[in-house]
Amino acid sequence: MKIQRASRATERMMVPKYADQAGYVIVDSTWGQIQPLEIAAGVQTIAELDVIEHLQAGLPLIDTRHPEQHQQATIPGARGIPHEQIAARVDELNREHVTVLFCNGPQCPATPQAVHALLDHGYPADKLRYYRGGIHDWMTLGLPIDGSRARAAGPSAR
Repeated sequence: MKIQRASRATERMMVPKYADQAGYVIVDSTWGQIQPLEIAAGVQTIAELDVIEHLQAGLPLIDTRHPEQHQQATIPGARGIPHEQIAARVDELNREHVTVLFCNGPQCPATPQAVHALLDHGYPADKLRYYRGGIHDWMTLGLPIDGSRARAAGPSAR
């Protein structure tokens, strides 16, 4: 059986945005390619409650998207290291602690690319976690964000 996704939007919107009505988020689901749940042996895929617990423990969270996307909206506490730069900046990561990486969501290849680059540079798989839901799932669940989109949305922007 062949599964067909919705037709591609004429304009690609990779970062969700808040709708005029409080509590609603507009997400473009037509771009990208759906990523697998397991992106590499030994790298655990996690969900929102795991990310929250990770942040509460003071552990590192890396946003692997481009800087302009990171500035628009990101998870509070996340540090931006674009996926194309992660191998060159591997020394900025602490191999002693588990690091969570995320990007735009289940259809975004940025974090899988970053994880593979880190593994190719000898980074231990058991010290990496993949938040597959990314900023799309984070925002659609009404979780708080940092960035210009949060400021532009006003007080309802959590």
